[in-house]
Amino acid sequence: MTSQELLQLAQALSERDEPYAMVTVVRVAPPSSAYVGAQAIVRADGALSGWVGGGCAKEVVIAAARESIDSGESKLLRITNDGAIADEGVERHAMACASNGTIELFIQPYSTRLSLCVVGDTPAADDARYFARRLGIRLVDAPGMAAVVLIATQGSGDAEALESALASPARHVLMIASARKAEKLRELMRTRGIDEARLARLQAPAGPDAGAKTPGEIALVAMTGVLAALRGRAASDGVRDDAASVAAAPASAQSAAAPGTFINPVCGMAVSTVTPMHVETYEGEKYYFCCDGCLATFRGNPAKYALIHRNSPSRIAS
Repeated sequence: MTSQELLQLAQALSERDEPYAMVTVVRVAPPSSAYVGAQAIVRADGALSGWVGGGCAKEVVIAAARESIDSGESKLLRITNDGAIADEGVERHAMACASNGTIELFIQPYSTRLSLCVVGDTPAADDARYFARRLGIRLVDAPGMAAVVLIATQGSGDAEALESALASPARHVLMIASARKAEKLRELMRTRGIDEARLARLQAPAGPDAGAKTPGEIALVAMTGVLAALRGRAASDGVRDDAASVAAAPASAQSAAAPGTFINPVCGMAVSTVTPMHVETYEGEKYYFCCDGCLATFRGNPAKYALIHRNSPSRIAS
């Protein structure tokens, strides 16, 4: 196949969301029928299109490419009998041909295991997409197409986004949220019929607690959780969102509300009374909420949260 035909095949496979690996010859020591720059595409079923050397290398290349597709990780491959010690990070295989040439190849997988859907129109969501592109993680538009979903709605449509992600076949669902907010959303999901098996896929907070504050910092820490999920590593402690230090503390330990803010009695977050996400009136008093989930929780038992508000030393400042 020509280079143009290989590119067209790669594009077609990507559009069908079909995993494959691009194999490129990066070094040759003669005698060998391969040449530097030769390329081939190996599909998940082992079908090879293109040219990276004769039968002496073909089966080794196909096996290595399929492993790379499965793991989602690139690799350098060296096929030789030269007896030299392989460099660190280079996978070495014996050359089957009597000619004893040497071929080195770079294998780059394009795998569904490295697909991510970032949900949300927030600055943190935009930054997470930027980091994903820099890391070579393939971004897809819908949770149903992704191995991992990162929810970065941060108060705008949280419940709907989480419900959709948990209903998808994604292996992991991560959410930028405080632990308290996440637990409230889990309770809400249960009322909507989401079973425990699906809820177990939720990791929130999304990454380790690194004291992140700005959208970029929050996105960066969340992406460490995404990378761990893609690489099959155990989840770590989550990242606090920009209000987590308030949300994580009990109401009795929270400091007084800053001017123009209201302490949300559901999650403990300080909410602006000028630009709140939701406002609810109960027994003649206004309550301000940071997200859909907190509003729904409040409506489920307003007397309980009104009492928490009345007993909180922080309450509201104007």
